[in-house]
Amino acid sequence: MKTIGLMGGMSWESSIEYYRIINQLIQERLGGYHSAKCVLVSVDFADIEEKQKQGDWDGAAALMIEAARQVENAGGNFLLICTNTMHLLADRVQTAVSIPLIHIADATAQAVIALGISEVGLLGTKFTMQEDFYRGRLEKLFDLKVRIPDSADMEIVHDVIYQELVHGVINTNSKEEYLRIIGNLTKRGAQGIILGCTEIGLLVKQEDTPIPLFDTTRIHAEAAVNYAFTVEDQ
Repeated sequence: MKTIGLMGGMSWESSIEYYRIINQLIQERLGGYHSAKCVLVSVDFADIEEKQKQGDWDGAAALMIEAARQVENAGGNFLLICTNTMHLLADRVQTAVSIPLIHIADATAQAVIALGISEVGLLGTKFTMQEDFYRGRLEKLFDLKVRIPDSADMEIVHDVIYQELVHGVINTNSKEEYLRIIGNLTKRGAQGIILGCTEIGLLVKQEDTPIPLFDTTRIHAEAAVNYAFTVEDQ
C-alpha cells in the first residue's frame, strides 16, 4: 500500500471527510485493524482565502508548493489537493514535486462517464464555475457538456460555501436554495450534478434529490485508495 499524501485545510471541514472516507475504504478493503498510510499537511486557509480575494495566485501557488514539498519530504507517494478550487494551481504544484498528483476533476469526470452521463451541472466556488481550469478540463479532455448556474444563483452557491460551509454551518434554507438551483440545472439539460466544492457534500446528499450527484470529496478519496494499491512502477 502506497502512502497517500494529502494537502488539506481548504477547508479543514472537508479535510476531515477525506481522512474519514479514506480510512473507511481501507478498512473495508483489508479488514482487521487496517487503516490508511497517509501524510497530511494542512495549510492555514485564511492565508489562501486572502490571496484568492486579492487575485494573488502567485502567492497562493508559493504556499501550496511549499505544502506539496512537505508532503513529498514526509514520505507521501502521491498527492491529493483536498479542494476543487485550488486545482487552479494543480499544474504548477505538479511541476514542483516528483510524486504524481491525482487531479480531482479527472477522477470526477471518470465517475460521470461511468454512469453514461454526457451533460452535467457544476456547482462550486465562482473560481471553479467560471474559470477554464476545471470546466474547460471536463469539456476538453472528457468531452462533457458542462452547465453552470446563472449569475445570481452563482453568487448564492459561492456565498454559502464561504460564509457557511467552510465554517461547518449547515443551514436548511441554504440547502433548499441549492436544491432549487440543482433543479434549474436539470431543467436546462443536466443529467447529473457535480458537487464541485469539497464542502457541498456536507449540505446536499443524494437522498435529497433524484438526479445523480457526484460528490467530489468521496470520488477523490476513492481514487486515492485505488491508486494506493496500484503496482509500483518497474
